[in-house]
Order: sequence, then C-alpha cells, then structure tokens
Amino acid sequence: MIIDFHTHIFPPQIEANRDDYIAQDPCFEGLYSNPKAKLASAEELIDSMDRDEIEVSVALNIGWSSHELCIETNDYIMEAVAKYPKRIVGFCAIQPLEQDKAMVEIERCARGGLRGIGELRADTQGYDLGDKQLMEPIANAAQKHNMIVLPHCSEPVGHIYDGKGSVTPEMIYRFISNFPELKVVCAHWGGGLPFYMLMPEVKKALANTYFDTAASPYLYSNDIFSVVSQIAGDDRILFGSDFPLIKQGRIVKSAGELDLPQTTKKAILGKNAQTLLGL
Repeated sequence: MIIDFHTHIFPPQIEANRDDYIAQDPCFEGLYSNPKAKLASAEELIDSMDRDEIEVSVALNIGWSSHELCIETNDYIMEAVAKYPKRIVGFCAIQPLEQDKAMVEIERCARGGLRGIGELRADTQGYDLGDKQLMEPIANAAQKHNMIVLPHCSEPVGHIYDGKGSVTPEMIYRFISNFPELKVVCAHWGGGLPFYMLMPEVKKALANTYFDTAASPYLYSNDIFSVVSQIAGDDRILFGSDFPLIKQGRIVKSAGELDLPQTTKKAILGKNAQTLLGL
C-alpha cells in the first residue's frame, strides 16, 4: 500500500477566485500568488492517485489566518472524505489565536471524520508554536480525539523559495517538548530537525514524532532518505509529495530508486503511515 501523507486540495470557488483569496490571506498569498502554482480539487487528487497507483492520500489544509476561511475549507475537506472515505484522509485548519473558536472547530472536524490538524503555519498565522499556554488546549483536544498535528517546517539555512517560513527546528522542538505524548508529523523533513536526533535528549523528546518527505526534490539530495533512516529510524519517515506542487509519482519513483532495503522502502511509502493512521 502506498500512502501519500502530504497533499492539498481546495474547493472550486478558491480556484475560480484565486486573486480574491490571495488578497485575503498571507499564507495563501505566499504559496499561490505565482499563477504557475497549481491548485487541485478532490477529484483531481483522486485522478492523480489512480495514475500513480496510490491507495490513500492525506488531504491537508493550509494555515489560514482567518477563522472563517478555516471553516470554509474544512467543510470542503470533510465533503471530500465523505465522498472518498477509502481514498482520502482529511486534516483540518485552525487559527490558534481564535482560542475558543478554534477549539469548537477541532470538535466539529473530529465529528466530521477528520484525522488531524494541519498544516499549521505559525509564522503566517501570527503566533509562536512554542507558546505552551496558547497551544496546550489544542494539544489536549488533539490527544482526546486521537488526532495528529502537522506543522509546516522550514530550514534555518539554504535557498529561499515560495512558502519557506520562519518555523525552524528550534520552534518545532519547543512545541514537541511541551507535549511529548502528542503525535506530531513534521512537514518537509522537519526543516532538518531529525539531524538533531544525534543528540540523545532530542531523540528521547521526539519519541512520537514523524517526518514527511513533502517537496523533497526542492530541498535536499536523495541522500536525505538514507541519512534520516540511519539517524531517526526508517519507521519515522512518511512519504509525502506536496501534490499538486509536485506530481505524486515523482517522489514515489525517487523512493523506489533509492539504494535502501525493500523493507525500508515499503515502510516509507506506506507501512508507517498505515500504522500511524490505523488503516
């Protein structure tokens, strides 16, 4: 089974009125102001999955600054999950600064069948992910509903690209350390966080943390797969494409060509996600 842990879908009204949403939201603007940046519907995701022989995809939201935009797009993801229950696993967006409203939205989305919260974007949403007082109710709600939290992560060094932010390993580590029992998937290889697992105290703190491979060709050489497998363990890596930014089959092909044991490839491409999601 191949499971893509990092894809994005949007309702048709956003694709049809892209400029309106760019004007409303800094996260959406940063990701999609370039007209070449692709948007995809649930149906386009399913078509891609069928082409590239992917059984299940996790459809993430983005870090909307507006609570109302979180609700609007969460509605669409819940509709997609209801329409394709065996193919799409949904995550919801929240604005933590809305506090009580965010908590109500987590409860609503959990009832609607969504399995996680993310992709959180603390930098564009305007809060500190490492703020324990702010994030504690959200972490508690996620644990109550067995939901996974998936924050966007960026590297503190290297080239600049659309969507690169300031949520670097230091902030992610503070968040994880505050809630060590919480299941966390760090997007984009955690911005390099797994490299610090060579430090025993960091490895201990990240006992419930995983790393997805989203946008990997834009960030690292293919050596990242074997390096993180050695440092963190191949059971911590989740195949993620960042569709529609990158074609799903591109990263499946890259992973298949790696000089890694077949058991490791199978773990990365699906088994780890299958276990984490309880599929």
